[in-house]
Amino acid sequence: MSITCRVMTDDDRIRWDDFVLAHPAGHFFHRAAWQDVIKTAFGQRPYFMLAERAGAICGLLPLVHMKSRLFHRNTLVSTPFCVYGGPIGSDDAVIEALIEAATALMRQIGADSFEIRTIHDPVQRPGWQPGPPIYDTFRRALPPDEDACLKLIPRKQRAVVRKGIELGLTSRIDRDWRRFFGLYAESVHNLGTPVFPARYFRLLLDCFGTDAEVLTVYDGDTALCAVLSFAYKGEISPYYAGGGTAARGKGGHDFMYWQVMRRAIALGLGTFDFGRSKRDTGPHKFKTNWGFTPTPLGYQFLLQPGATLPDTNPLSPKYQRKIELWKRLPRPVANALGPFIVRGLG
Repeated sequence: MSITCRVMTDDDRIRWDDFVLAHPAGHFFHRAAWQDVIKTAFGQRPYFMLAERAGAICGLLPLVHMKSRLFHRNTLVSTPFCVYGGPIGSDDAVIEALIEAATALMRQIGADSFEIRTIHDPVQRPGWQPGPPIYDTFRRALPPDEDACLKLIPRKQRAVVRKGIELGLTSRIDRDWRRFFGLYAESVHNLGTPVFPARYFRLLLDCFGTDAEVLTVYDGDTALCAVLSFAYKGEISPYYAGGGTAARGKGGHDFMYWQVMRRAIALGLGTFDFGRSKRDTGPHKFKTNWGFTPTPLGYQFLLQPGATLPDTNPLSPKYQRKIELWKRLPRPVANALGPFIVRGLG
């Protein structure tokens, strides 16, 4: 039976998300709402591709055309601003049909390259090349009770968690994207990283409903740090986090992730996805110190003739001076300029 590939329409949304939910490899980052979030928050154009047999969806591939003059970027990506993506389908023929349709789309829109981000070991396709070995992801099964979970945390980090408990830190769940943005913006500014627009976090909470939430850690009435997490198909992923300098001295971040784990156990979620981190960075070491084993992410690229791999890695030497200069900007200025820069970095 023939396979037809086309771009998703609004009428396909429910069927699309039903397929993601039912497919074993369907992930939170495959969901249809990402096209609305990315288009509205960053102005990049989505092409969410679906495959059909006899009118029934048999596969899908979320795609976004990422363009940035600042970073000389003209790439079709599955999926930007997400750590995972790539095609899912009922069989290999469907996967290959989606790849072929996306490759044709890349040429049609004049993109220089096509990037697939997959959590699984990718099939090495002829003509494709692996991306630079930059990212690892960190995932682990959660035990069903808190005591067993706490014991899984290595002794040194467990002591920091207990420090936060002894200091009387507390946590609350809410959907206050404004408070979250303030803590997040302070954190990324200290790192020299352009900030996402505040509307991005509002859209995540609005578009994904109860599958997205904010957990904030308090010292008394003072918010120390916060994390925006996604929960879907038995997994929790603390995806964006930030905090002020006061959080460091009180073990705020360690206490925060422990609270996310407790939240996951209470919800009956069995997997903790700590997300990706760049190798040889502080976040990578932090997750390793928590007892998580890094797993390389097998991103792949198909390049047009004469094109080169996009380089948006902030660890690249060419960005180091710019990062140091960014740290010196007044935060209101950085918050105003950041969204114009980061729209091309996802």
